[in-house]
Amino acid sequence: MFSTLRTLFDGANARADERLRDTYAVELIDQRIREAETNLAAAKTTLASLIQRQRAEQRLAEGLDRRIADVTERATEALKAKKSELAEEAAQAIADMENERTIRGETLSRLDTRVIQLRTSVETAHRRIVDLKQGAITARAIRREQAMQSRLDKTVRSSSAADEAETLIRRVVDQDDPFEQSQILRDIDRGLKGEGVATKLEDAGFGSATRSTAENVLDRLKKDL
Repeated sequence: MFSTLRTLFDGANARADERLRDTYAVELIDQRIREAETNLAAAKTTLASLIQRQRAEQRLAEGLDRRIADVTERATEALKAKKSELAEEAAQAIADMENERTIRGETLSRLDTRVIQLRTSVETAHRRIVDLKQGAITARAIRREQAMQSRLDKTVRSSSAADEAETLIRRVVDQDDPFEQSQILRDIDRGLKGEGVATKLEDAGFGSATRSTAENVLDRLKKDL
C-alpha cells in the first residue's frame, strides 16, 4: 500500500515538474544558455592561458637553440686552438642545454596538444550556443503563437456565447405579434357572423352606405361648389 502511494506521489510530482517546465520553458532555456555562455567564457580564459604558456615555452626553446648554436661554435674554435679545458667546459654546458631543450620540447608538445583540444572544444561550444540561441528565438515565437491561439480560443468561445444570444434574440423577435393576431381573429369572427359579406355588398354598391368612402367625399365636395 505504501509503495503504491509512494509511486502515485512520485508520479504526481513528476507531472507537476513537467507542467512547471512547460510553463517556464523559455525562461529555463535562457537560463541554460547563460550558464553555457559562462562555461564558454571560462574555457576561453583557460585556452588563453595555455596559449600564453605555449608561446613562452616556444620563446625559451628558441633561446636555447640560439645559445646551443653559439656555444657549439665557440667550443669548436676552442678545440681548434687546443684549449681542451675550455672545450670540455663548453661541451658540458651544451649537454645541459640540450637536456633542457628536450624537456622544454616535451612540455611544448603537450601544450600544443592541449591547446588544439581545448580550441576544438571552445569552437564546438560556441557553435552549440549559437544553435541554442536560434532555438530560443524559435521557442519564443512558438510561445507567442500559443498565447495568440489561446486568446483566439477565448474569442471563439465568447463568439459562441454571442451566437447563442443572437439566436435567443431572433426567437423573441420572430414570435407572432399578439396584437396582429387579435386583429386577425376579429376579422375571422366578423366573417363568421356575416359582417364580412355585408361589407363586400356595401363596397359593391348594394344597400345603404355605412362607411365613408373617397367617392362619397368627392361627391359631397362637388355639390358644395
